[in-house]
Amino acid sequence: MKGNQNIINGLNELLGYELAAMDQYFIHSQMYLDWGFNKLYERIDHEFDDERGHATKLIERMLFLEGTPDMVTRTGLKVGTDVPEMLESDLRVEYEVDAKLREVIALCEQENDYVTRDMLIVLLDDTEMDHARWLEQQLGLIKRIGLQNYLQAMM
Repeated sequence: MKGNQNIINGLNELLGYELAAMDQYFIHSQMYLDWGFNKLYERIDHEFDDERGHATKLIERMLFLEGTPDMVTRTGLKVGTDVPEMLESDLRVEYEVDAKLREVIALCEQENDYVTRDMLIVLLDDTEMDHARWLEQQLGLIKRIGLQNYLQAMM
């Protein structure tokens, strides 16, 4: 089915964010594992899998719309150097994904592509209610109990 090029372009922009988030979660999870923060490793490795699923959905939809997925572009990738910076960077990319999802959802409504819109709404819910919320909680814990106590709990 030949899709709207504006929507395909929007999906490719989203894909750039999802691939960046996927790569960022992957390296962060491996860093946590190397440092012995097994609880953080498990959660961030799970987030890596979620982002891969999001990227897969975007790619499948673009292929259905006869578009070409851009597998090269990474938008917003920033690897942290310590736990707070890593969590903050992950949260920043989730906020960026959230904003781009809202933009492309609005475009889908404007172009009457409700199937793509509905798929993106599911991704938006996952981004807000799972990914971003959990990261906000972790940063809040660091502020409330202190970094050393937080890190000890993550071992």
